[in-house]
Amino acid sequence: MTSIYDNGAEYDSYILSADTGGETDFYASFAPSGGSVLELACGTGRLALPLSGRGLQVTGLDNSPAMLAAAEAKASENALRPRFVTGDVREFALDSGFDLIFLPNNSLGHLHTLPDIQACFKSVLRHFAPRGRFIVDMFNPSLPLLLREPGRRYPLTSCQRPDGKTVTVSETVFYDAAAQILHALWHYEVENEPADIRPLDLRMFFPQELDALLSLSGFTIEAKYGGFDRSSFLSASRQQVIVCRAS
Repeated sequence: MTSIYDNGAEYDSYILSADTGGETDFYASFAPSGGSVLELACGTGRLALPLSGRGLQVTGLDNSPAMLAAAEAKASENALRPRFVTGDVREFALDSGFDLIFLPNNSLGHLHTLPDIQACFKSVLRHFAPRGRFIVDMFNPSLPLLLREPGRRYPLTSCQRPDGKTVTVSETVFYDAAAQILHALWHYEVENEPADIRPLDLRMFFPQELDALLSLSGFTIEAKYGGFDRSSFLSASRQQVIVCRAS
């Protein structure tokens, strides 16, 4: 079954690719001028590219060659020179330490087991420069969203392909409460074409759980926000944006 990450240019068409939440400003504020930045699960460069444009030394790591190819193409088009590396966030070995490492946009949810999570955090700690920071951005799980009716189609987005045809994307979901994994199927539909169905499985991390995982893995939490505007993290916050340093 095709992954939603198998075509970087297509992914950018279907997923809102612009920074609409102050993310670039937020991440840049935690890196010194000209500093070194590592984005884990960087995808097609939505954040790596504008951070590179601010004079930061950016490395983007992702396990999808298709997503990295799209990132490289966009970098070339915009005369930017970030470094993109194919790799696994659970086990990576790069040749430098970084002032800032971040795992954005709910990408932590792709790690479903405790050993995978611990391996990722250990790799991060091995790549810290002195006084380096690690930032995680993850959903604050919403029970009404997790417990939506299985089998029912929920609309996600629609857009036009280069050939002018409209693509409509919807999803069906099932939440496995024991494993804390939301199993979704994305349905891509174009008039007069067979439907294309692609899976997306994301683990949920509840607030106290995520704080504990970071603390027990060797991080000290400096701040926890409910968004990139640095608002306080509250029960109703949609995001958990956590800023850490090595303990």
